[in-house]
Amino acid sequence: QVQLVESGGGLVQPGGSLRLSCAASTSGFAFIWYDMGWYRQPPGKERELVATVTNAGSTANYVDSVKGRFTISGDNAKNTVYLQMNSLKPEDTAVYYCNARHKVWGIHYWGQGTQVTVDS
Repeated sequence: QVQLVESGGGLVQPGGSLRLSCAASTSGFAFIWYDMGWYRQPPGKERELVATVTNAGSTANYVDSVKGRFTISGDNAKNTVYLQMNSLKPEDTAVYYCNARHKVWGIHYWGQGTQVTVDS
């Protein structure tokens, strides 16, 4: 069982920045076995994929709406994945969830979510 703990959400004005963190607290966890990602669920909408990173951080992909503004990265030594969010917009308001998908077994693990609110 993989446990993911997110942090870093909050209230920010449009144009501001936040950095989300996702720490995997399971003993023996190694990024090489997982594709890591960030999803978000805006109010009243379905959960959507925001960004993924794989191959121990060497390959990143983003949904078009965040390209050039968000950066996903990982720290293998700390078993932590980050989502740096710049130039935030009101439409980025959502609960953000960290996800780990085992590359072999396809099992998904989720964090508890962290609220990001972009409002003036």
